[in-house]
Amino acid sequence: MAPKGAWPVGLPGGVKAPDALILPDPATRFARTAARLDSLSVGHPMEEWLRFMARLAKAQHAVARTIAPFAGPDQAAVSQAVDVRLPPLAADRYRRDPRWRDGLALLLDDVGGNVIPAPARLAIENLRNRGAEGMDALADDFLHGGMDTTDAGAALYVAAALQVYFSRLAASLPAPSLRLLPQRGLCPCCGSTPVSGVVTETGQTRGARYLHCSLCATAWNYVRAVCTTCGQSRSVALKGIEGDSGAVKAETCDDCRTYAKMLYQARDIAVDPFADDLATLGLDLLVAEAGWSRHAPNPLLLIG
Repeated sequence: MAPKGAWPVGLPGGVKAPDALILPDPATRFARTAARLDSLSVGHPMEEWLRFMARLAKAQHAVARTIAPFAGPDQAAVSQAVDVRLPPLAADRYRRDPRWRDGLALLLDDVGGNVIPAPARLAIENLRNRGAEGMDALADDFLHGGMDTTDAGAALYVAAALQVYFSRLAASLPAPSLRLLPQRGLCPCCGSTPVSGVVTETGQTRGARYLHCSLCATAWNYVRAVCTTCGQSRSVALKGIEGDSGAVKAETCDDCRTYAKMLYQARDIAVDPFADDLATLGLDLLVAEAGWSRHAPNPLLLIG
């Protein structure tokens, strides 16, 4: 059976081509990230922080599992967007259902009901005090890339709630109607940048690379050894931390001087595009010190 949101494409000789895109499964997306974060946190230099991020992912899972479905675009609206090569859930202009704030409220209640660091609790209280209008303003700033660094604490929870909201919307899209964008480095569902890429080791298309959307968690096929920022291939290289498992590498490009994280299931079948990115900030620091800039920020970190 093909993965959810995918359609098979045949190649000569009976070889199956990689599915063009795979829609997210909100029932498993956040639970998988939480479990991976819990696993990676053991003995990690940032153990306490990773356990907090695992707690946040568990709260996202609870919201994704319990909140009522959101009304997404109808078939006509999806077809119209696809026809003009735009993402049907374009994050910077999609009209949000006001009930996304209900998900945010549930998220804050869940996280706040646990023992968490004082700054995290203060950020929750500050966010609650902003009211509906203030929360929507923060969401707009985040989705338009104009978040003030002074709002970073509150932005963590806003971004987490928007991840749940957009993953639920993306999961409801009519997959056969969707197509990749001309800008192949952007998500075909919401137009956001990827958080990382995964080179597969399972299924009928082992070795295929999928980029994973940082917002809605849609995965889409992207040719290997090509820069996800500028699309060039002549100066792409892999950088890693000597002596580690080799499961996570930074793919650098000398043309645009950016890098993106790539995860290899052949090295660790349990890699998760969201959890492993958070757990490898040391790699970000090393590559940044060598002169490359991250292709796009992780929404839960707001660095780039």
